[in-house]
Amino acid sequence: MKKARPSVRRLVAGVVLALVVTTAVSPATSSAAVTPRIDLKVLVVNDGSAPVEAIASELSAEGVPFTELDLDSATRPAVTAAYLSDKIGTTPRAKFQAVVLPNEAPAGLTADELNTLHAFERAFSIRQVNASTWAHPGVGLNYAANPGYIGTLDGITATATAEARAAELKYLDGPLPFEDADQAISESYGYLATPLAGATFKTLVGAPIPGTSETGSLIGQYTVDGREELVITFVYNEYQEQFQFVAHGIISWMTRGIHLGYERNYFAAHIDDVFLEDLRWSIDGNCTPGDGCPAGVPDNQTIRMTAADADYLKAWQTRTGMPLDMTYNAEGAATTVGTDALTDKLRTNKASFRWLNHTWSHPYMGCVQDFSVVPWKCATNSLGAIQYMPRATIATEIKKNTDWATSNGVALDRTELVTGEHSGLKTLPQMAVDNPYLAGALNDRGVKYIASDASREKQPRTIGGAVTVPRYPMNIFYNVATEAEEMDEYNWIYTSRANGGSGICEDNPATTTCIQPQSLTTGFRDYIVPLEVRIALRHVLGNDPRPHYAHQSNLAEDRILYPVLDGVLDQFGQTYAANTPLLHPTMKQSSAVLQQAIAWKTNQSKVTAYVTGTTLTVQSSSSVAVPVTVPEGTRLVGLFGSPGAAFGTAYAGERSDYKNVGGLLSGSFQLKLPAGYPAPATAPAAATTTTTTTTKNQPAEPRELREPAKVGPLRTGEVRWTSR
Repeated sequence: MKKARPSVRRLVAGVVLALVVTTAVSPATSSAAVTPRIDLKVLVVNDGSAPVEAIASELSAEGVPFTELDLDSATRPAVTAAYLSDKIGTTPRAKFQAVVLPNEAPAGLTADELNTLHAFERAFSIRQVNASTWAHPGVGLNYAANPGYIGTLDGITATATAEARAAELKYLDGPLPFEDADQAISESYGYLATPLAGATFKTLVGAPIPGTSETGSLIGQYTVDGREELVITFVYNEYQEQFQFVAHGIISWMTRGIHLGYERNYFAAHIDDVFLEDLRWSIDGNCTPGDGCPAGVPDNQTIRMTAADADYLKAWQTRTGMPLDMTYNAEGAATTVGTDALTDKLRTNKASFRWLNHTWSHPYMGCVQDFSVVPWKCATNSLGAIQYMPRATIATEIKKNTDWATSNGVALDRTELVTGEHSGLKTLPQMAVDNPYLAGALNDRGVKYIASDASREKQPRTIGGAVTVPRYPMNIFYNVATEAEEMDEYNWIYTSRANGGSGICEDNPATTTCIQPQSLTTGFRDYIVPLEVRIALRHVLGNDPRPHYAHQSNLAEDRILYPVLDGVLDQFGQTYAANTPLLHPTMKQSSAVLQQAIAWKTNQSKVTAYVTGTTLTVQSSSSVAVPVTVPEGTRLVGLFGSPGAAFGTAYAGERSDYKNVGGLLSGSFQLKLPAGYPAPATAPAAATTTTTTTTKNQPAEPRELREPAKVGPLRTGEVRWTSR
């Protein structure tokens, strides 16, 4: 994909929508109707605008195969009948099952190409998505001002209509909020308009038109000239919630619910340092005593959960249905019953929690750290070689923690491990490589999954017999337990020197956005919580199984992690239907999902999939696990074509799963789609399909469409303030 760039439509006095040419697309040449073959691949005609890039990003995230046609490329292929379709033997074949255009008539396509595309869509019943356009009769809508609305959509609540929720948007509950992350700027812009009288137009997502009793369309289905177009009349980018809420529905609409790819919503959170104490931020010193404060800054009382905090956690899990993974260090647990209320409480309620090995004492498992300089460096021996924690020491740290679980009857998956500060893994600038003894120690203890920092390494990689599982850091810091402490440290990191901050944001403009200082009293709830909810929800809605992590200190005192977790759960629950539950995978399960997606991306080109009538066929000469999404009622085809079991698992009103194909056992499998899926696509008997579009005048767009800015602060890296 190209890097997105702004797409600006310039205001002119008037526009003449012209022309047309007759274009031939001939899926059949015989006198009898023929059932064509529709290949499961999407054509994305890309002009580099944010809405097209957003749809392409969603296709990629779900694993839907697509071909990108770059309108800005001087060497791009022409859109001809041969580019779009051909024949396999005597069977007409559509090479694409759907088409995504920047708008209904992109400037980068010639009139001949657009008409050829329309003829192809008619011949094979292919749906077209207009990624972002304006309200006018050419897309089945009244001009936005008659009646209508043109302007910002920040903060509105749109609604998925009952008709849409019975079809492609069946995973939604109805209300669809539009972000208003920064009230100083317009982030969303678009048009609200009613369907044109006489037009075959079905509103799928609408909102009240200000000053009227009418509902205007934001997303609608326009049927015209034997074709179906999805008309989206607002501008968006891939990061905005309003797009993420409807993104899967856009794919379901264009593919009629039948496509390769797999989509779920995941949210897991690990709580590091359980049983240990965490250091506390100094509001006066703007540092953490014991972890980098200059001499003279007095120590603060450390932070540790209480038995009451454990009770609150258990009750919260019961109320929300979301387990938090207790990433524990057993050195901090009392060995004698009755000497530590927290240990007694967690041990008594051990079956109520999921547990993760965080090593016995939370040591730094990379190089030996030399703190005689700032920043610290790796210690070296007399020959100048870096000194690393030995293999035996790493293995012992892992084993002692698992031994504690065994002796206390705690259920633990010994193949999962989280090291302190993700140590042992390469960490720039000090450690350019992994601790060379880490892989051997992991193998010694049977570790198959080791946590890594997603802000440094988003993709998994192998270390010995283990694979890394990237975790997203939450900006709820390890060294705070109150709202005021969190806001003070946040202000220090994210405000300029002129505003009393550290200037880190000024020194790292590519990864950190400077903000105005926020109130220590209200800033946490008013600023940090909404921002962190948006960031976490972006992962949840992005088909992303990577877990998040915070620390036990955040469950103590003011319990500041819960407002963020509740914000994510509440927003998801208010937007999504009961048929689309939020999933909370273990670390091993998260890794399995990631590995499946990576393998599919690697092997996608080896697979051929197509629909003929109501039969879906998937073929490959190589062994591949293929993700398939189909409507409810789809069944596997058994021996000799007999009906088989229902395919896949139910999610979001669909059926989906990974299924192996190719290799020694079978080079193909088939699914029987329910009656009515897809809509009948019978090639016409005539040799050609002729289209004539009359010339007519249309007014210019009322104003240019502005691309929304990415919501900030968007950070690609985390400022490291983790415990040692």
